[in-house]
Parts: sequence; C-alpha cells; structure tokens
Amino acid sequence: MNQITMLTIHAQFGGVQETIHPVVLQDELHLVLIDCGYVGFLSQIEQALIENGLSAANLTHVYITHQDHDHMGALADLKRKYPKIQIVTSGGEAPYISGAEKSLRLIQAEAMQKKLPPEQQEFGRAFCALLERVQTVPVDVEVSDYEELDWCGGCTVIATPGHTPGHTSLYLKQFETMITGDAVALENGVPVIANPQFALDLAQAEKSMQKLLRYGAKEWICYHGGRWIP
Repeated sequence: MNQITMLTIHAQFGGVQETIHPVVLQDELHLVLIDCGYVGFLSQIEQALIENGLSAANLTHVYITHQDHDHMGALADLKRKYPKIQIVTSGGEAPYISGAEKSLRLIQAEAMQKKLPPEQQEFGRAFCALLERVQTVPVDVEVSDYEELDWCGGCTVIATPGHTPGHTSLYLKQFETMITGDAVALENGVPVIANPQFALDLAQAEKSMQKLLRYGAKEWICYHGGRWIP
C-alpha cells in the first residue's frame, strides 16, 4: 500500500521554538525519509517514526532536498546507525552533501558575519559553529529535474533552485501532493518563500515558488509550515 506520512518534530534554535515536517514515503519495496532534521536529531527522527507506526531500521532511502543544516543535520548519524540506507539528492546538491565542496550556507554565513553589528556577533559565531558541525555523507544516487522515481506510486523530481542552487521538490502523482522542502513555506496558512533573507538567489527562489504554485497539486507539505490544501 502506498502511503505518505508527514512527521512533526519540534526544535529549539536560538531561543525560538521551531517545528519541522520531514516526510516519509512508503510502498511495498521502499521506505523513504525526505529530509532529516538538525544535528543531533537522530533520536527525534526515530521517535517520530515510531509514533507513526514506522521504524528507522526499515528505511531504504533518505532523500535530501538541499544542503541546509536543518534538512541534513542528522544524516551522518542515520547512515552510521543504518548503513544500508541509500542517500539520494540532486546532482546540484550532491557535492555539498558529500563534502566534495564547502557548504554554500557556511560560506554565506561567514561572509555575513563580517558585516554583523556588535550585538549580533555572538549569534553569528554560534550559527557558523552550528553549520561547521554538520557532517557530510557520500551520496549514492544523484537525480535531475523531472526524473521519475518509482516511490509510492510515482515520484517526480522538480528542480526548484534559489534557496540553494540544486534545491529540489518532489511531486507524488497518485496523491497529487507536492513536497516542497524549502522552495515554499507556510506562514499563517499562506505559501511564502522560506527565509528569503537567506536565499542564495532570491529571484530564482521566487520563480521556483511560482513554478510549484502552477503545478496544480491538491495538497502541499511544507517542511516549515506543514500541510496546505489550496
């Protein structure tokens, strides 16, 4: 039976309570986790799976929408504990997830640190240190725009650059459901660009959001904001 499960995990970051929504795709052959939370979140991921009648030990794949610490932070711990998991991401994100190239988010944060006013310097240093703690993991499978994956009745990769250059979202045909990653977030029930101040290319990010809005999905699952039915 094909099934989509949205996880709900609460996080404390910078004194602010956040909620993230990794997604699980399940069929007879696959159990796929889409994004996996912050550094140190393995136990939260495992518990969220258990609460939904699932087990991390049965995961076949982890799909990473992009390189940010809140999306791949727990990836190395997952792979160490469950080494049979296959890591999947776009070709554009693979060098940063595997460590072949330095995280673009860390490069951005280091550049911003030099311009922060004195009262924000401590936060900036802490943020850079957090990004430096993200451990990279070899990528097993690289995918590209409009590639079809045989997960959960059919899953289409959609390139949604802007937040990061290789960011991707996923469309589940059978369910007419869009999994947005950080291409779109929900704020007060309204779709918005996720953290536009951190978009590496804001113009591209705006185009990607409009691309998804035109896709005609009946349901959206946003990593930041949760489920949205237009």
